[in-house]
Amino acid sequence: MLTAAVLPIAALAIPGTAAAESDVTISHYFTGDLGKAAIDSISGRFAEDTEYVLKDSLIDHEEFKVDILVRAAGQSMPDVFSKWVDAGWTLTKMFDRALPDVLSYWAGARVQFLVDTRSLAPIDDLWAREGMDDIIAKSLADSATMYDGNRYLIPAGYHYAGMFYNKRVMDEAGIAEFPADWASFLELCENLKGQGVTPIALGSKSLWPAQFWFDYLILRTAGPDYRTNLMNGSASYDDPEVINAMAMWADLVERGCFVSDANADEWTDAADRVERGEAAMTLMGTWITGYWNSRGLLAGKDYDFFEFPAITEGVPNAVVGPVDGWVILASAKNVPGAEAWLTYFIKNMDAQVEWASVQGALSGNVNMDPTTYTSVMQKASETVAAADAFAFNYDLATPPPVADVGLAMFGRFMDDPSDYETLMVETQVSAQAAFRN
Repeated sequence: MLTAAVLPIAALAIPGTAAAESDVTISHYFTGDLGKAAIDSISGRFAEDTEYVLKDSLIDHEEFKVDILVRAAGQSMPDVFSKWVDAGWTLTKMFDRALPDVLSYWAGARVQFLVDTRSLAPIDDLWAREGMDDIIAKSLADSATMYDGNRYLIPAGYHYAGMFYNKRVMDEAGIAEFPADWASFLELCENLKGQGVTPIALGSKSLWPAQFWFDYLILRTAGPDYRTNLMNGSASYDDPEVINAMAMWADLVERGCFVSDANADEWTDAADRVERGEAAMTLMGTWITGYWNSRGLLAGKDYDFFEFPAITEGVPNAVVGPVDGWVILASAKNVPGAEAWLTYFIKNMDAQVEWASVQGALSGNVNMDPTTYTSVMQKASETVAAADAFAFNYDLATPPPVADVGLAMFGRFMDDPSDYETLMVETQVSAQAAFRN
């Protein structure tokens, strides 16, 4: 994992770009039509209600992951630096933007990366001043906002990954009860196949959608503590626990439970397949509800979800998902304005309602009226509340260089799951090297 020896983002600030005192500049990855419209709407009210004007800089979701890490790493990481240059990056492209005051970023290992590089400003004073202990649930605050003893992040919203399905398809297949254990899940898949329906859609072209299968199979068999050890490098990808989980995944693929050529589809393609009834279900985060709602589907009528089934008796029930958040850069020119944006976003209930609706997100504010959620999102909120643990999804739970190794492995696996044991040995070698970096 990278250490504080690499250059902080503050050291890369571009001179002559100081914003007006009333301007708050943010950079975020909410580039879809709905996400951008919601940010514009919320920022408009923010300007009306405060003395600040929000100026935003959108960066493509996948590009954002690269851009921020390159800026944080500076030029002291030639291996990482050359990787993205080889992929078509140039110094001009990487540093052609003035650095903002605020970033949207994913809680977990990615925020930890920026903390390790001294790129973020702590927000402990803001947290105390604004009474965030009474606004943000302790479980969420403990897992997502605290790094190395300080607060750094305010949640924008969080998501839950579950088995989202087409209700008409399930009804026509005579499915009245959904599987609570692995044997019943396999029976469900065989039932659907027998009626000419592909059980599971997966769009892993961008690699990350496959991670939820790895996450849940590890969590449901080896448990949250083992999974934490795997994410921090104290367990190995060629351990029996991982081999067992991969064997179960390979068995599903070999049974024909997944759509063919999953790596050719994006997650939205998989969602479309489920919507059209070409596949019955997909393992995805609650943002899929925002996508389907925008297409006119109705929660509880056209779609619903069930929990990923239990596998090993006695293993704690962990749910998986990401937490989107706002962080303030150490180089921020307008700290009061940045703090005002973080506070407004989490405390203003109109903003929280709009954001939850558009993003298919659960609110980080405990005062959110649950009746503002759809029936499906209410059930998701209850599912998270009843879980024993909340686990960040794979690429947010392990250091970014290691996440790149794992995501590439998922893609290779979906292309050919037959030799998963060799693949795990190779993955462990690459993961060890990435941890050392």
